[in-house]
Amino acid sequence: MNDLIAYCGLNCAKCDAYIATQNNDDTLREKTAKLWSELNNVQILPEQINCDGCRANGRKTVFCDKLCPIRQCAMQKGVDTCGDCSEMEHCSKIAMVHANNAEAKRNLKR
Repeated sequence: MNDLIAYCGLNCAKCDAYIATQNNDDTLREKTAKLWSELNNVQILPEQINCDGCRANGRKTVFCDKLCPIRQCAMQKGVDTCGDCSEMEHCSKIAMVHANNAEAKRNLKR
């Protein structure tokens, strides 16, 4: 499976944090930090917008690295993605992602 498919099935290559990091795009970092700050009601600084992908070696945003319950669970279980977990279809952690992004679930079923 492509290393840019996150544990939850989201495509990291489509994430603004990943795109900003790979292109060293400070304008996109600022835009992303502002949007994510508003959406999450916390202050996120542009310098915190650095990510090389959820499952790839390298930089990650603070949320993806330390706070994402899906990533933490998958790493603890030792699965490549949630698609390898027998509990995926009934998992409350991943349900919101799949409810809002059908592509993520399709990515895991491939």
